[in-house]
Order: sequence, then structure tokens, then C-alpha cells
Amino acid sequence: MAQGVAFRLGGKVLELLSPLIREEIKLACGVKAELENLNGTVSTIKDVLLDAEKKADDHSVAVKGWLEKLKDVLHDADDVLDDFSTKALQRNVMAGNKMTKEVRIFFSSSNQLAFSLKMGHKIKAIRERLDDMKKEKEEFHFNEGSNEPQVMNRDSDANSLVKEDEVIGRENDKKEIIERLFNNNVVDNISIISIVGIEGFGKTTLAQLVYNDENVKKKFELKLWICISDNLDIKQIIKEVLEQMKEWNREESFEVMQNKLREKLNGKKCLIVMDDLWNEECDKWLPLRNLLMGATTGSRIIVTTRSKRVARMIGQLHVVL
Repeated sequence: MAQGVAFRLGGKVLELLSPLIREEIKLACGVKAELENLNGTVSTIKDVLLDAEKKADDHSVAVKGWLEKLKDVLHDADDVLDDFSTKALQRNVMAGNKMTKEVRIFFSSSNQLAFSLKMGHKIKAIRERLDDMKKEKEEFHFNEGSNEPQVMNRDSDANSLVKEDEVIGRENDKKEIIERLFNNNVVDNISIISIVGIEGFGKTTLAQLVYNDENVKKKFELKLWICISDNLDIKQIIKEVLEQMKEWNREESFEVMQNKLREKLNGKKCLIVMDDLWNEECDKWLPLRNLLMGATTGSRIIVTTRSKRVARMIGQLHVVL
């Protein structure tokens, strides 16, 4: 298991829960309490996940089994909460616009209550499954501690190598992405392609296959591979990119780093892979996107993500695995 996967998934569920608990929408009786209970249960489990994942990496079969079951429940929680938050977002958007009769009916008080009641049952079922997982964890005596895993710098050559036979059945996906990389019928200087799929479906490996393709290597002057952290730390990302270019100076200010990156990208046809983008906050994504837009026409960004919300936020072509 990759270090930090369950920890990050737990964090993502908590991020979805927070605005739902605060959201001023019509909730059926008891739903807010279920959301708060779920928040408390996930928080308690998340506190031990770094130690759990370390023990799993140390070849503990029992811990690996517990983590796999936990990931299944957290994925289900993510899906339910994503539906819930999407509906809340749609309501807020519609509330600010002129609504048709059909839309008013769709977002009527009775329909909101019916929807939240349905979600409430699903949330309760997930919370009960997580309560069982919380009880099971006691037998492992995990150490508590909720520090984020360190963001690792990845050298683009050393960490993006993969054998073709590791992605059996992905040849068509690879071909489709490469065709989009080479498509010149785009308006923006740099277009974005997102590869969307749940954890373990080979998103990163597929991106690596594309990244290392001989025709792709010839097409782009500059290729960069960036590992994205949960909080989408733009300063850390710029530092990582400049390190790959052998241009990072720890004495430089953030402003100087940004200007240097713009200068290095300016006029070059670039391929930039942003691997494992989870953060769904648009106000963090846009400054990074705008910074990278200085590359010349024909440049491309490939984003791998398991979040359909991220793909919608990016708002460009995507391949779903």
C-alpha cells in the first residue's frame, strides 16, 4: 500500500463533511447529527492511520486487511458525501440565478427534505461500518498522531519509468491521451487532460507510459513530473519544479521563484504531469494554472485524480478509467 493513501482519503472525507455540517440547507431530522457523528468517527480513525500504514508496510497482514476494508468504507463515504455536496452546490448556484418553475420544484423544501433523508440513511450506514472499524483498530494498539506525510520530490526520469506490460489493456487509453496531446485544434496555449479513476486503477502508471513514449519525448522541449500534496501548496510545487530544472535557490523569495519559473517556461513547448491531485479548492488551483500558462502554444498538462469534482473544476478533456 502506498504510504499515506488511507490517511489522505480520511482527510478528503473530513474536507467534504466540514462544509456540509455548516451548510444552511434544509435537512431532515437527525441528518446533521449523523454528519457530526461521522465527522467524529473519521477524525478518531484518521489520527492513527499514519502508524497503521507504517505497520502495513512492515508486512503486517492483519493491518493490511483492516486498511483495505477501511479504504472501501471511506471510498463509499466519499461517493455519498460527494453527491450530497454537489446537490448543495447546485442549490446555491440556482439560488443566485433566475429559476424556472421546474428548478423551483426540484429545489423545493419537500424535495430537499426527501433528498437529505435519503442521504441520512446512507450516512448512518457508513457511520455504523466505520464504528465497527474503530472498534477493530483497538486490537492493533496504533500510535496516535495526525502529521501529514512529507511531500516527496520526484525526479522526472527516475520516478516516471514503467514497463509497458504493467498496463495490460491500457493501450487504447494511452493512444487516446497521446492523440489529445498532439491535437493542435485548441484555443489556449496550454490545454489540460485529466485521467480520472479510483485508487489502484493505474492512473499514474498510464500517465508514466504516455510521459515516456518516444513520440511524446520528441514533441515537447520540456517535460516535468510533479507530485501534488493534499493541500495543493503552490510554493512547494514551484520549488519542486525548479529543483527538477536545477534552478532552485533556497535563498530566493516566493516572488522570485514564481518569476523564475515563468521565465523558464516562456516560449517552450512543455508537457507537465501533475500526479495525484486531490484538492478541490478552485481558488488554490487557479493561481497554479495561471502560472503554468506562460508556456508556448501546444503545451499540455496531464492531471491524474480520483476525484470527479477535481476533473470538473479543471473543466477540460478527461479520460475516465
